[in-house]
Amino acid sequence: MKKHERHTYRFNPHTLKYEKVFVSLRDQVRRISFNVLFGVVLGVVIVFVALQFMESPKERSMERELAQYKRQTRLLNDRVERAEKVLENLEERDDALYRTIFESTPIDEAERRSGIGGVERYEEFDQMKNGELLKKTTKRVDDLTKRIYVESKSLDELYDMARNKNERLAAMPAIMPVAKNKCKVVSGFGYRFHPILRYRRLHSGIDMTASKGTPVYATGDGVVRVAGRNPQGMSGYGVVVVIDHGYGFQTLYAHLQNAKVRMGQKVKRGEQIGTVGSTGMSTGSHLHYEVIQNGKKVDPVYYFFNDLTPEEYEEVLELARQENQSMS
Repeated sequence: MKKHERHTYRFNPHTLKYEKVFVSLRDQVRRISFNVLFGVVLGVVIVFVALQFMESPKERSMERELAQYKRQTRLLNDRVERAEKVLENLEERDDALYRTIFESTPIDEAERRSGIGGVERYEEFDQMKNGELLKKTTKRVDDLTKRIYVESKSLDELYDMARNKNERLAAMPAIMPVAKNKCKVVSGFGYRFHPILRYRRLHSGIDMTASKGTPVYATGDGVVRVAGRNPQGMSGYGVVVVIDHGYGFQTLYAHLQNAKVRMGQKVKRGEQIGTVGSTGMSTGSHLHYEVIQNGKKVDPVYYFFNDLTPEEYEEVLELARQENQSMS
């Protein structure tokens, strides 16, 4: 069967007849090119719209995964917050209770709050689309880790204090250095007028009058670090004894008539270490007594609790508070 060819006809109004239209090869190529180009452009537009407004299965999966990560990170932050509150409670009890019981210096807050590493440690998160949340969480976890480490070391220290409680109590300077019925507190801790230098200055101990030769006792267990007349750095103290009790405590006994101990000797609380005198810059027979805790001179009166009744303790406190002239 003969295949019929398709032709295009156009009506000619002048001849009133349909005439066959002959299309040149150039026009055919142009038409085909236009159709192909239009199809390509249309395809690109469709692909662009699909990428912008329609998610692929992989993208939907990644979005779900990202949302899950965000939920888990928020849950982790909540757990970190609860752990921080528990740790804060432990830190408060550490400072306000445990270390008060053992008379230990609280931990420096700056040590607890110091960070881990530097700023560059978190730079990698700045390049991430959702890096701020991860950066915040990582910082909180790092801070919590450091605080837990510091608190664990503190609890180890407190454990050692509790284990050595008896030794610590024995070492604490807890009695009067001169028998209470043989002395009288005449000048307390604080600013007092110096009788020889003739100006007001810090009196870093207490003065207790007593007769020459009255026994002076160690107020706690310890080791004698200084024993002699005018040792280096202690000019004006005359014959002086310094005892290191450990646990941050030292005691100093000045203006003695003589020392009955030697350097390096171990002494017990209540053991005689010398006698009352008036050596060095002194205006009369007395004992100048100091308590040093963690390198800082503190008021010795607060450590007489083992020797005095409440009434006697109040009387000594009242005498020590009086603004008067020291004896050395």
